[in-house]
Amino acid sequence: MTKKGIIGAGNWLVDTVKTLDRFPKEGELCNIKSIEVGGGGGPCNVLFDLAAMTDQIPLYAAGVIGNDSNGDYLMNEISKRNIDARYMFKSNVPTSFTDVMSADGKRTFFHCRGANAELGYEHLSKIDIDAKIFYLAYLLLLDKLDGTDPEYGTPAARVLKEIQDKGIITLVDFVSERKEVFKRVTHAALPYIDVLAINEIEAGNTFDLEIRREDDSLNFDNMKKALHNFMDAGVAKCTIFHMPECAAAIDENHKLYIAPSFKINRSDIVGSNGAGDAFCAGVLYGIHENMPLDEILKLGAASSFFNLKSATASGGAVSIEQIKQQVNKGPYREVPQEF
Repeated sequence: MTKKGIIGAGNWLVDTVKTLDRFPKEGELCNIKSIEVGGGGGPCNVLFDLAAMTDQIPLYAAGVIGNDSNGDYLMNEISKRNIDARYMFKSNVPTSFTDVMSADGKRTFFHCRGANAELGYEHLSKIDIDAKIFYLAYLLLLDKLDGTDPEYGTPAARVLKEIQDKGIITLVDFVSERKEVFKRVTHAALPYIDVLAINEIEAGNTFDLEIRREDDSLNFDNMKKALHNFMDAGVAKCTIFHMPECAAAIDENHKLYIAPSFKINRSDIVGSNGAGDAFCAGVLYGIHENMPLDEILKLGAASSFFNLKSATASGGAVSIEQIKQQVNKGPYREVPQEF
């Protein structure tokens, strides 16, 4: 029987997105033009994006929230999208939240870890679903899962190994942290990751490679080195880097791929909050539907394109038909020749 469905596990939180007229310097004043509230965190964003794409893929939420109004809000939003919430657990610790300051297509985050810090092996080891994909995000923001394990290095690595043993594809995303913590957590998890989807900064930090230079240009030689390094470190199926300019990937045969992002007018960009997660949602859809890797990268880019038109992390989500139309019509940025 063919496996079907996607489990989204990890950070669940409430984003309050405040759109500013500009980013002020320290001590200066700026104006808040609008305030929007929405769900946030990797599994929340990708599952909400996927729910907008299609109703043909079963979706499952896994995480810890507080017994409070923010937790009630998230559970209501999960229910509205027909996402299975059997692995959402409640805590007396407040639901995690982030205040997002957005201006000029950029954003800054003020984050409270809250109940997400309590998500541990004991929660995710209970998962017993014959799903196709297990998505975990974000490592380095999940205190108990990022802790130590005598056999696997971290509890997250133990979870990923057990999920793999059930025949489920593991897809992981993580965020930047202090180098000593970052390397310990990421290197422990890599042997148990089937698909890794991260941005260029996190990719470079893992192997001390400068993928984005000080002048903001991309170092494609180091990008290719990092892609190969991840596969050599244990990633099983493919590694994907997503950046504003393009997406790059490597498959299990060490074949390299690159796909440009879509051109978009700066005036059409409302915010970039959740853009990376929107990209991952497109990747998850493509992997679930057994699409070729080059097409998967285009789906991710198109999903991210629509995300830029909304201030909240998943407010720009559209159907898979609209995403495929965008893939077909473009326009794309120029493909970097250096790759």
